[in-house]
Amino acid sequence: MSLTKTQPKQAEPHYTGHRQRLRERFLNSGKGIIPDYELLEIMLFAATPRSDVKPLAKQLLLRFENLAGVVTANNEELRQVKGVNDAVLAQLKVVQELAERLLKHDIDEKPILQSWKALLDYCRATMGHLKKEQFRLLFLNKKHVVIADELQEYGTIDQTPVYPREVVKRALQLEASAIIMVHNHPSGDTRPSTADIQITKQIIQAAEAVGVKLHDHIIISSKGHYSFRAHGVI
Repeated sequence: MSLTKTQPKQAEPHYTGHRQRLRERFLNSGKGIIPDYELLEIMLFAATPRSDVKPLAKQLLLRFENLAGVVTANNEELRQVKGVNDAVLAQLKVVQELAERLLKHDIDEKPILQSWKALLDYCRATMGHLKKEQFRLLFLNKKHVVIADELQEYGTIDQTPVYPREVVKRALQLEASAIIMVHNHPSGDTRPSTADIQITKQIIQAAEAVGVKLHDHIIISSKGHYSFRAHGVI
Protein backbone atom coordinates (compact mmCIF):
# COMPACT_ATOMS: atom_id res chain seq x y z
CA MET A 1 0.00 0.00 0.00
CA SER A 2 1.49 3.27 -1.13
CA LEU A 3 1.11 6.48 0.78
CA THR A 4 0.40 9.71 -1.02
CA LYS A 5 2.36 12.62 0.27
CA THR A 6 0.36 15.70 1.13
CA GLN A 7 1.50 18.66 -0.92
CA PRO A 8 2.41 21.67 1.22
CA LYS A 9 -0.11 24.44 0.99
CA GLN A 10 1.20 27.32 -1.08
CA ALA A 11 1.33 30.64 0.68
CA GLU A 12 -1.20 33.12 -0.57
CA PRO A 13 0.10 36.33 -2.17
CA HIS A 14 0.74 39.07 0.34
CA TYR A 15 -1.86 41.26 -1.30
CA THR A 16 -4.69 38.70 -0.89
CA GLY A 17 -7.67 40.58 0.53
CA HIS A 18 -5.97 43.94 0.07
CA ARG A 19 -8.23 45.00 -2.78
CA GLN A 20 -11.41 44.36 -0.85
CA ARG A 21 -10.06 46.12 2.23
CA LEU A 22 -8.99 49.10 0.13
CA ARG A 23 -12.37 49.32 -1.58
CA GLU A 24 -14.16 49.21 1.76
CA ARG A 25 -11.88 51.85 3.24
CA PHE A 26 -12.45 54.09 0.23
CA LEU A 27 -16.25 53.72 0.43
CA ASN A 28 -16.25 54.39 4.17
CA SER A 29 -13.86 57.35 4.08
CA GLY A 30 -14.63 60.98 3.52
CA LYS A 31 -13.56 62.77 0.35
CA GLY A 32 -9.88 63.62 0.25
CA ILE A 33 -8.90 61.03 2.87
CA ILE A 34 -7.49 58.28 0.64
CA PRO A 35 -3.96 59.11 -0.59
CA ASP A 36 -3.31 59.50 -4.31
CA TYR A 37 -1.45 56.22 -4.75
CA GLU A 38 -4.39 54.26 -3.30
CA LEU A 39 -6.88 56.02 -5.56
CA LEU A 40 -4.65 55.11 -8.47
CA GLU A 41 -4.51 51.53 -7.20
CA ILE A 42 -8.30 51.31 -7.26
CA MET A 43 -8.37 52.67 -10.80
CA LEU A 44 -5.88 50.00 -11.88
CA PHE A 45 -7.68 47.05 -10.28
CA ALA A 46 -9.82 46.45 -13.38
CA ALA A 47 -6.82 46.68 -15.72
CA THR A 48 -4.64 44.28 -13.71
CA PRO A 49 -6.96 41.77 -12.02
CA ARG A 50 -4.40 39.28 -10.68
CA SER A 51 -1.40 41.17 -9.39
CA ASP A 52 -0.35 43.74 -6.85
CA VAL A 53 -0.73 47.18 -8.48
CA LYS A 54 0.57 49.24 -5.57
CA PRO A 55 4.17 49.31 -6.94
CA LEU A 56 2.88 50.40 -10.35
CA ALA A 57 0.70 53.13 -8.82
CA LYS A 58 3.65 54.50 -6.84
CA GLN A 59 5.96 54.30 -9.85
CA LEU A 60 3.49 56.24 -12.00
CA LEU A 61 3.15 58.97 -9.38
CA LEU A 62 6.92 59.16 -9.00
CA ARG A 63 7.34 59.50 -12.77
CA PHE A 64 4.53 62.02 -13.40
CA GLU A 65 4.47 63.82 -10.01
CA ASN A 66 0.72 63.68 -9.29
CA LEU A 67 -2.60 62.14 -10.36
CA ALA A 68 -3.26 64.82 -12.95
CA GLY A 69 0.17 64.22 -14.46
CA VAL A 70 -0.47 60.46 -14.65
CA VAL A 71 -3.89 60.73 -16.27
CA THR A 72 -2.88 63.40 -18.78
CA ALA A 73 0.48 61.89 -19.77
CA ASN A 74 0.61 60.81 -23.40
CA ASN A 75 0.59 57.17 -24.44
CA GLU A 76 4.28 57.04 -25.34
CA GLU A 77 5.35 58.40 -21.95
CA LEU A 78 3.08 56.01 -20.06
CA ARG A 79 4.35 52.98 -21.98
CA GLN A 80 7.87 53.75 -20.78
CA VAL A 81 6.80 52.78 -17.25
CA LYS A 82 7.25 49.06 -16.58
CA GLY A 83 3.88 47.39 -16.08
CA VAL A 84 1.87 49.74 -18.29
CA ASN A 85 0.13 47.67 -20.95
CA ASP A 86 -2.87 48.36 -23.19
CA ALA A 87 -5.33 47.60 -20.38
CA VAL A 88 -3.65 50.04 -17.99
CA LEU A 89 -3.39 52.65 -20.71
CA ALA A 90 -7.08 52.33 -21.58
CA GLN A 91 -8.09 52.60 -17.92
CA LEU A 92 -6.13 55.83 -17.44
CA LYS A 93 -7.44 57.37 -20.66
CA VAL A 94 -11.04 56.51 -19.71
CA VAL A 95 -10.57 58.41 -16.45
CA GLN A 96 -9.16 61.37 -18.36
CA GLU A 97 -12.03 61.36 -20.83
CA LEU A 98 -14.63 61.16 -18.07
CA ALA A 99 -13.06 64.06 -16.19
CA GLU A 100 -12.91 66.25 -19.29
CA ARG A 101 -16.52 65.50 -20.24
CA LEU A 102 -17.74 66.33 -16.73
CA LEU A 103 -15.92 69.66 -16.81
CA LYS A 104 -17.11 70.37 -20.35
CA HIS A 105 -20.68 69.82 -19.20
CA ASP A 106 -20.31 72.77 -16.80
CA ILE A 107 -19.72 75.20 -19.67
CA ASP A 108 -22.11 73.76 -22.25
CA GLU A 109 -25.26 75.74 -22.94
CA LYS A 110 -24.41 78.37 -20.33
CA PRO A 111 -23.26 81.97 -20.85
CA ILE A 112 -19.50 81.73 -20.55
CA LEU A 113 -19.25 84.90 -18.47
CA GLN A 114 -21.38 83.19 -15.80
CA SER A 115 -19.23 80.05 -15.78
CA TRP A 116 -15.75 81.53 -16.19
CA LYS A 117 -14.20 79.42 -13.43
CA ALA A 118 -15.66 76.30 -15.02
CA LEU A 119 -14.05 77.31 -18.32
CA LEU A 120 -10.66 77.75 -16.65
CA ASP A 121 -11.03 74.37 -14.89
CA TYR A 122 -11.88 72.72 -18.21
CA CYS A 123 -8.92 74.30 -19.99
CA ARG A 124 -6.54 73.38 -17.19
CA ALA A 125 -7.75 69.77 -17.22
CA THR A 126 -7.46 69.40 -20.98
CA MET A 127 -4.33 71.46 -21.64
CA GLY A 128 -2.59 72.49 -18.43
CA HIS A 129 -0.44 69.38 -18.00
CA LEU A 130 0.59 68.87 -21.61
CA LYS A 131 4.29 68.78 -22.48
CA LYS A 132 3.73 70.54 -25.82
CA GLU A 133 1.80 73.68 -26.65
CA GLN A 134 -1.73 73.29 -27.89
CA PHE A 135 -3.98 75.95 -29.37
CA ARG A 136 -7.76 75.91 -28.94
CA LEU A 137 -10.57 78.16 -30.18
CA LEU A 138 -13.92 78.57 -28.45
CA PHE A 139 -16.62 80.16 -30.61
CA LEU A 140 -19.50 81.94 -28.86
CA ASN A 141 -22.96 82.99 -30.03
CA LYS A 142 -24.67 86.28 -29.23
CA LYS A 143 -25.60 85.00 -25.77
CA HIS A 144 -21.93 84.15 -25.06
CA VAL A 145 -22.71 80.42 -25.09
CA VAL A 146 -20.03 78.12 -26.54
CA ILE A 147 -21.20 76.74 -29.88
CA ALA A 148 -17.90 75.11 -30.89
CA ASP A 149 -14.72 74.03 -29.14
CA GLU A 150 -12.04 73.34 -31.73
CA LEU A 151 -8.51 72.14 -31.18
CA GLN A 152 -5.62 73.06 -33.43
CA GLU A 153 -2.40 71.11 -33.99
CA TYR A 154 0.33 70.68 -31.39
CA GLY A 155 3.32 72.99 -31.59
CA THR A 156 4.32 76.38 -30.28
CA ILE A 157 2.27 79.51 -30.67
CA ASP A 158 4.49 80.80 -33.49
CA GLN A 159 4.81 77.41 -35.20
CA THR A 160 1.26 76.10 -34.95
CA PRO A 161 -0.60 77.17 -38.11
CA VAL A 162 -2.89 79.78 -36.59
CA TYR A 163 -3.91 82.12 -39.39
CA PRO A 164 -6.18 85.08 -38.55
CA ARG A 165 -7.98 84.74 -41.88
CA GLU A 166 -8.83 81.07 -41.19
CA VAL A 167 -9.94 81.85 -37.63
CA VAL A 168 -12.31 84.54 -38.88
CA LYS A 169 -13.51 82.35 -41.74
CA ARG A 170 -14.45 79.62 -39.27
CA ALA A 171 -16.21 82.12 -37.00
CA LEU A 172 -18.34 83.26 -39.93
CA GLN A 173 -19.16 79.67 -40.89
CA LEU A 174 -20.41 79.05 -37.35
CA GLU A 175 -22.18 82.44 -37.22
CA ALA A 176 -20.21 83.16 -34.06
CA SER A 177 -20.29 86.58 -32.46
CA ALA A 178 -17.16 86.18 -30.35
CA ILE A 179 -14.05 84.02 -29.93
CA ILE A 180 -11.95 82.94 -26.96
CA MET A 181 -8.41 81.82 -27.76
CA VAL A 182 -6.67 79.42 -25.37
CA HIS A 183 -3.21 77.92 -25.41
CA ASN A 184 -0.94 76.35 -22.82
CA HIS A 185 2.61 77.03 -21.68
CA PRO A 186 4.25 73.73 -20.63
CA SER A 187 6.96 75.66 -18.77
CA GLY A 188 4.36 76.83 -16.25
CA ASP A 189 5.18 80.50 -16.94
CA THR A 190 1.93 81.99 -18.21
CA ARG A 191 3.35 85.36 -19.21
CA PRO A 192 2.69 86.01 -22.92
CA SER A 193 5.54 85.95 -25.41
CA THR A 194 6.00 88.52 -28.15
CA ALA A 195 4.51 86.01 -30.60
CA ASP A 196 1.47 85.54 -28.32
CA ILE A 197 0.82 89.28 -28.31
CA GLN A 198 1.36 89.66 -32.05
CA ILE A 199 -1.04 86.88 -33.08
CA THR A 200 -3.62 88.20 -30.63
CA LYS A 201 -3.52 91.68 -32.16
CA GLN A 202 -3.71 90.25 -35.68
CA ILE A 203 -6.79 88.20 -34.85
CA ILE A 204 -8.44 91.16 -33.10
CA GLN A 205 -7.96 93.28 -36.22
CA ALA A 206 -9.18 90.58 -38.60
CA ALA A 207 -12.19 89.69 -36.45
CA GLU A 208 -13.33 93.26 -35.85
CA ALA A 209 -13.39 93.85 -39.63
CA VAL A 210 -16.29 91.39 -39.92
CA GLY A 211 -18.04 92.22 -36.65
CA VAL A 212 -16.62 89.36 -34.55
CA LYS A 213 -15.15 90.11 -31.14
CA LEU A 214 -12.11 88.44 -29.60
CA HIS A 215 -13.42 88.18 -26.06
CA ASP A 216 -10.18 86.95 -24.50
CA HIS A 217 -6.94 85.09 -25.03
CA ILE A 218 -6.07 82.80 -22.13
CA ILE A 219 -2.69 81.23 -21.47
CA ILE A 220 -3.07 78.18 -19.22
CA SER A 221 -0.66 76.06 -17.19
CA SER A 222 -1.02 73.34 -14.59
CA LYS A 223 -0.94 75.92 -11.80
CA GLY A 224 -2.43 79.11 -13.16
CA HIS A 225 -3.56 81.20 -16.09
CA TYR A 226 -3.07 84.57 -17.76
CA SER A 227 -6.02 86.49 -19.20
CA PHE A 228 -5.18 89.10 -21.86
CA ARG A 229 -8.41 90.94 -21.04
CA ALA A 230 -7.80 90.98 -17.29
CA HIS A 231 -4.31 92.39 -17.88
CA GLY A 232 -5.57 95.08 -20.26
CA VAL A 233 -3.87 93.65 -23.34
CA ILE A 234 -7.26 93.36 -25.08
